[in-house]
Amino acid sequence: LSRKATKAALRLARDFQATLHVINVQPPYTIPFAGEVAIPAMYDRGEYEVAAKEAGDKVLSEVTRQAEAMGLQYKVVFRMDAVPSKAIVDAAKRRRVDLIVMAMHKRAMFTSMLLGSETHSVLSGCSIPVLVHR
Repeated sequence: LSRKATKAALRLARDFQATLHVINVQPPYTIPFAGEVAIPAMYDRGEYEVAAKEAGDKVLSEVTRQAEAMGLQYKVVFRMDAVPSKAIVDAAKRRRVDLIVMAMHKRAMFTSMLLGSETHSVLSGCSIPVLVHR
């Protein structure tokens, strides 16, 4: 669904001759705990941050490749944040975007009522219009 939302955002940017702002948010490093005892982590902080940046770059490069092929102007944002929805809203406000395009999985509609989802959090915490693609 994220790929479909990306295609919709690319088409909108093309049709309105807009700059596309592509954001990827990865969670920061946290030490896993069981009870009150830290468990030895698979990665140390440095290794984790490199792996997270590589994962983000992979997603971002896929989108920027498509934007370049369409001749679009684009800007890339990578953040590490424990609250992705906040990072998305903050970046959108700082960059003064006109529209946020996000995917929402069908299963997320039900779970968002109970737990919340990133898309739902962006919708409820942002004054910028949000296009939800399903």
